[in-house]
Amino acid sequence: MNVDVTALPGIGVRKDFEVRSGRRVGVVAHRDGDIDLIVSKPDDPDAIAAQVPLSSDEASVLANLLGAPQLVAKLNDDHRDLPGITTRQLGIVDESPYAGRTLGETGMRTRTKTSIVAVMRAGQLHPSPGPDFTFTEGDLLVVVGTPDGLDAAAKILLHG
Repeated sequence: MNVDVTALPGIGVRKDFEVRSGRRVGVVAHRDGDIDLIVSKPDDPDAIAAQVPLSSDEASVLANLLGAPQLVAKLNDDHRDLPGITTRQLGIVDESPYAGRTLGETGMRTRTKTSIVAVMRAGQLHPSPGPDFTFTEGDLLVVVGTPDGLDAAAKILLHG
């Protein structure tokens, strides 16, 4: 898929791509750091039908929402021939006792027999995080294990 990058003099940069419907979807990254999500009109790919300003936190959450499910689906597909193994995304929410703490402090593998194979943060994938990886609120963890282990992992991340 091709992403078109267009300089917008005095504004910033527009990055967008064409979706199946023929519309274009993308972002405008303003010089001042602001970010807008944009969608073109159905009949004119250069005309904007919707423009939604996003804070950097909102842009990070949107990136995680779009990126993590694709990774989970890919891993589930990779594990389809391994009965009893599944992949789930689990979040570090506001009330998580592990926001600001390391992966090693969770004792996740020892306590649940699950593995955290990646972390999506602000649209960036952090594969194979080590025990010193520090979680932050809004992180989406990609966790592999048995259904019971994944349920236990979710409880640990929420309640400790």
